[in-house]
Amino acid sequence: MPTQSAVDERLLDLLRRRGTRSVTEIAGTLDVGEATVRRSLRRLAGSGRVIRTYGGAVLTGERTTHAPTEAWPNAQAKREIGAAAASLVPDGATVVLSSGSTVLELAIRLRGRRLTAITNAIDVVTALADEPEIEVVVLGGMLLPRSRSLIGHLTDRATRDLRADIVFMGASAVDLEHGFMTEEVGEIQTDRAMRGIARECVVLADASKLDRVAPGFMFGFDQVGTLVTDGRLRPAMRAALAERGLRVVTAPSADLPIETAGSNGSES
Repeated sequence: MPTQSAVDERLLDLLRRRGTRSVTEIAGTLDVGEATVRRSLRRLAGSGRVIRTYGGAVLTGERTTHAPTEAWPNAQAKREIGAAAASLVPDGATVVLSSGSTVLELAIRLRGRRLTAITNAIDVVTALADEPEIEVVVLGGMLLPRSRSLIGHLTDRATRDLRADIVFMGASAVDLEHGFMTEEVGEIQTDRAMRGIARECVVLADASKLDRVAPGFMFGFDQVGTLVTDGRLRPAMRAALAERGLRVVTAPSADLPIETAGSNGSES
C-alpha cells in the first residue's frame, strides 16, 4: 500500500499533467480508494497546494483547459452551454451566478472579461478569484456541502442591497406544466432571492433536464427570459418552450446520446 506522502505526490503529478480531476477518476488512475483520495485532498488543500472543487480538485494558482465537470453526465453539453451563455454577457455587466456544474462552466469562460459577479457558489468564487478585471461579490450564509453553495437567511438578506443585469441559474428539471425545478430543496429561497435582484433571468440546462420534474419548485416560466440548452433539443420541445414565452438558445453540440443524470441535482 502506498504511503500518504506517495499518494499526495502522485495526485499532484496527475493534476499537473491532466488538469482538474474528479475524485472517482483520481482513484481509478492511482489505483487507490476514493476515501484515500479524499484524505489526500484534505491534506493538500490544508497546505494550500490544491483547491477543492465540486467532486474533485485543481492545483492552486494553475489554470487548466479541463473543465471540472468532466465526470458528470452530459459533460460536453455543459461545456458547450457554458460557452454559449458566456456570449450573452456584455463587458462591464453585473451578473449573478448560482451554484451547479453548468453555471460553473459559464464562470470558467468568463475569465479574462471585465465584469462584476455576484454568487453564492464556492466553486464559482474559486474559478474567478484570481481575475483582476472581475469584481467578485460573495453572498454569505450557511454552507450546503453537497452543492458547495451558501444558503439561508444571511444569504437572502445580502441580496437586498444588490442589483444585477442578468442572473444565470442551473435547473435540475424543466417541466412544461410547472416550470423550473431543483433537487436541492434547501436552495429554493436563495435561488428566488437571487432571481429577484436581476433584470433578466437565464437558465442553463442540458437537454436531459427537459420535460422532467424534480422535488423543489423554483419559479414559473414568467420569471425566465432565456433558456440555454444543447443542440439535442427536440423540435417539439423547442416549440412548446417558445409557446411559453421563452427565448431558446441552443449551443452547438456533437451527436451524442443524452445521458441520464440520475437524481443528483447538484450537478445542474
